[in-house]
Amino acid sequence: MAARQIFSFPSSKAISDTLDAHIAVLSAKAIASSGKFTIAVSGGSLPTILAATLKSNTTIDFSKWHLFYADERCVPLDHADSNHLAVQRALLDHVPIPAAHVHTLTASLAPAEAAKRYEQDLRAVFGDVALPEFDLILLGVGPDGHTCSLFPDHPLLDVKDRWVAHLLDSPKPPPARITLTYPVVNNAETVIFVATGAGKQDMFHDMFDKGVDFPSGRVTARKNLFWFLDEPAAVKVSARSTEAGGRTTA
Repeated sequence: MAARQIFSFPSSKAISDTLDAHIAVLSAKAIASSGKFTIAVSGGSLPTILAATLKSNTTIDFSKWHLFYADERCVPLDHADSNHLAVQRALLDHVPIPAAHVHTLTASLAPAEAAKRYEQDLRAVFGDVALPEFDLILLGVGPDGHTCSLFPDHPLLDVKDRWVAHLLDSPKPPPARITLTYPVVNNAETVIFVATGAGKQDMFHDMFDKGVDFPSGRVTARKNLFWFLDEPAAVKVSARSTEAGGRTTA
C-alpha cells in the first residue's frame, strides 16, 4: 500500500503542469513495459485541469493509451452531465487517442446492464486477471468527501465482488451512475487526486488531520498515492508539502 503524499500548489495551472510531467513519465514507462498505458479519469473540474497542459504534449504516444472512466453518469454521451463529454471537449478532441481505445458507457443500457458491460470492456483490455491493474487513476473529490460515485454511507462502499457497480440513488444528480469499486481503484499502480477550492478545506482538515472517515480517504494504491490540492483547498491541512515537487510530510 502506497503512503499518501499531499502537495499544495499556488494555482490550477501549476497542478496541470505537474500532472503533465507525471503522466508523461508514467505513460512512457508503461508503454515500454506492456505496450499500452491504462488510465481512468473522473469528471467534474478534473478534465479541464488535466488537459490544460497535457493536450499540447507532443512527447507522449497517445496511440498506446486506453482511457476508461472511474465513474460515469447514466446519460447519453453527448449530454451535459456526461463525464465523457467533458473529457472529450477538454482532452480527446486535441490528442490522438484512438477512438477504439476510449471506453465509454453504453448509454442505451439500463444502469445494471451498463455496469456489467463496462466490466466486460475492462476484461477485454486487462485479460483474465483477479483485478485490473491500472497504470494511473485520476480522481476528484467532492465537498462531502466522495470520489468516483462512492458516496458517504452508501452501500457501494462495501462492494468487493464486482469491478464495476451501479447506483440509482446518487445524492448528487443525476441519480443513475456506474462506478469503479474500491478493489479496482486500490489496485492501481498510481492514484492521483486533484481538488481545488476553499469549499473543501474543512473536509480536508477533518480527513487528513483528524482522521475522519470519508470515501476518498479509503483510496489507496499499489505504488503511488498523490493528492494535488490548490492552496485554498489545502490551507487548513497541516500534513502537506508546501510546494509542488517538494518535501512530503504525510
